[in-house]
Amino acid sequence: MTRILTITTGLIVVAAVLAGWFFFWPAKLTQVQASPNQPAGAALIARGAYLTTAADCESCHTAPGGKPFAGGRAFKLPFGTIYSTNITPDATTGIGQWSDAEFVRALHQGIGRGGEDLYPALPYTSYALLSTDDVLAIRAHLATLRPVATQQPVNTLSFPFNQRFVLRAWKLLFMPAQPWRPSPQRDAQWNKGAYLVEALAHCGECHTPRNVMFAMKRSEKFAGAVVDGYKAYNITPDPETGIGRWSDAEISAYLATGHAPGHGGASGGMAEAIKFSLGRLPRDDIAAITAYLKTVPPQRSALSPPINPNPTTLASAAPWLPAAESGANPTGRRIFASACASCHGWDGSGRQTGNASLRGARSVNDVEGANVIRTVLQGVAVSSPTGAMPAFAAAYSDDEIAAVANYVIGHFGGKPGRVKPQDVKAARN
Repeated sequence: MTRILTITTGLIVVAAVLAGWFFFWPAKLTQVQASPNQPAGAALIARGAYLTTAADCESCHTAPGGKPFAGGRAFKLPFGTIYSTNITPDATTGIGQWSDAEFVRALHQGIGRGGEDLYPALPYTSYALLSTDDVLAIRAHLATLRPVATQQPVNTLSFPFNQRFVLRAWKLLFMPAQPWRPSPQRDAQWNKGAYLVEALAHCGECHTPRNVMFAMKRSEKFAGAVVDGYKAYNITPDPETGIGRWSDAEISAYLATGHAPGHGGASGGMAEAIKFSLGRLPRDDIAAITAYLKTVPPQRSALSPPINPNPTTLASAAPWLPAAESGANPTGRRIFASACASCHGWDGSGRQTGNASLRGARSVNDVEGANVIRTVLQGVAVSSPTGAMPAFAAAYSDDEIAAVANYVIGHFGGKPGRVKPQDVKAARN
């Protein structure tokens, strides 16, 4: 018995030592060096600027009304709120004193300058696929930005999520095993699109559902997810719930401009991605992304409703002429007539800009109206020659926004909307 107790005690001690090493031992910093193919000088900065745009860094690291890249944007999660960091070269509150090796470690391993584990609000599970050359180029560009001295608010996470060391076990389960490698079976355009989608633009971070540990469900890649209250719809080639019936030209137009004829316009995080990232990329990049997305295995998604592009409710509608409809929702119709019709048109064609088109949009075919509610409350950030959609949160009550949301779903989607005032109230909060 004594021998068994001794062995058991010894195993417990060894396990405790290993656990202490795993959870608390400082992360090793490995020095990095660019490859001989890395450009230098102005060419390196230009490369870094392009990569920073493709990675959509500005959108996440800029608070509403704040300085670009100075951090402070809130990410509200089920277990608390995380604030993005200042990535300007300010020496005190930014990354001005970070070494190249520390910056590479942050993007490849999710480890901060002090060895702390970073939360995956920084999409390092995607950035881990980036080449070291590209990470160093991003670092070089960020070093040329104007320093901004600003300290982001303190994260407010509940236990145990406020214990950073538990992320080490999470990373063992969900971090990529190796950087992205081109496929020799595919052409250059496909490989370029794969690198952009999987690594730089990190599309899966929004469009892939999460498991109980808040990691991406790789088996349901790009099938759609809910992000900040918006539905990031299915972007696989499924013909009913994805983009299987979209032409290459339609996909490319949507990514580059925020809308495509017959498919409506972007809103929420997608609108921001287009404004700060995708809309600024070269057209051959957009073509490469399109080519890659068309080859992703199709996924059927309950999150993305099928679309009726020509409901009977629009049969007699014209841009400035309402359709002949029953008066089942007079409040919603009245609000649409006074605040919406001049931009969207009664036929959903979009009067001043294609970004305002509603016919064929998945959001108005979704009877739950999640994206319609958020869009009415918050507006749309996509830039166009005639401006963007303003927010109406202060202009209308919860009952009124629920009414106009249901009217829009019924009129442009031909379906009975199920939006309730309490849904609007929840979205406000």
